[in-house]
Amino acid sequence: MTIDLTGGLPLERDYVFAERPGPDVRDASNIWLVEESGAFAMRVGIEALAEEWEAHEIWLDIAFPDGRVLSARERGTSHPTIGPEGKPTIIGAGPLEFRSIVPFQHWSCNFAPHAVTELTAAQLIADTWPDDVPKRKVSFGIDYYPAVPPLVSGTLTADSRDLMSGEQGTFISPRFEQLCRAQGFLEIDGARREFKGQVLRIKRQGVRKFEGFWGHCWQSALFPSGRAFGINVFPPRADGKPSFNEGFIFDGDGVLKPARAVTMPWMTKLFERDEVVDLVLETADGLVKIQGTTFINCRSRGGAGGKASSSMPASFPIVQQSHAHYTWDGEKATGMIERSTLRAQMEM
Repeated sequence: MTIDLTGGLPLERDYVFAERPGPDVRDASNIWLVEESGAFAMRVGIEALAEEWEAHEIWLDIAFPDGRVLSARERGTSHPTIGPEGKPTIIGAGPLEFRSIVPFQHWSCNFAPHAVTELTAAQLIADTWPDDVPKRKVSFGIDYYPAVPPLVSGTLTADSRDLMSGEQGTFISPRFEQLCRAQGFLEIDGARREFKGQVLRIKRQGVRKFEGFWGHCWQSALFPSGRAFGINVFPPRADGKPSFNEGFIFDGDGVLKPARAVTMPWMTKLFERDEVVDLVLETADGLVKIQGTTFINCRSRGGAGGKASSSMPASFPIVQQSHAHYTWDGEKATGMIERSTLRAQMEM
């Protein structure tokens, strides 16, 4: 068998919007990068909302196992979207730019030298930091190459399709995600290092709702053999109705195999690192058990300026982005985990 890296999607699905979309529509590109040994991890994103089209929002966290988190939340002047091939292949703002070089085969993410804040995981957990925050000059360049078919959220099972078409689908928004191999450089205050790693890329285009969202657990990893997994689950509902629960197992060839979570590491307390995040997935072939331990946890610090985004309701759950070492039948990899939980259900 061979791997269809488009997953049957048209190439145009990998392009960005060429011009401002309709009201409340956003065009967002995000990546989670984990260095192959866990030396550092990054979460990088651009949120381009129609109402703020001239100045997209930039999200950046570069996290290290020692607790340091280099972070930026700001707006930058939007870049032209048309690439050298005459297609809308570029989304960028200020120092940050994503580009589709070959749709579904090769993307790049570049960050021009720019001063960002240096925080710590402990400061983020406490939701406080000094007024005079240290700054570091950061730049990076990443090339990433899809290695697994894309997961289009709400397409793998009848249950996920049904829930995606309702209110729970509006929390996720029209999107796909795809695991990739990556290589690049990271430079901090003039010290440059080359690296290899894994990337989870997420592409969202459409309207996204935040009011009423009550939490989630989202995990994925790509292993050296080519095997991979991904899962996104909402917690059980108070009214007993079904919650979104969609995942996959990939054997290294062919197509994604649908999976659903049986056991998930719901977040009830904020840790800096070394949190056990084991999970159990159920597939048509039986149960898949994956062990995980985080090596850095970063509580999300909100939108531009580090403040809560105006689009976020006051009741929005606490969100934490983390990076973990995973083990699956003895094979090891680094990957991501993002979780959110309503404040009233957290041990603060």
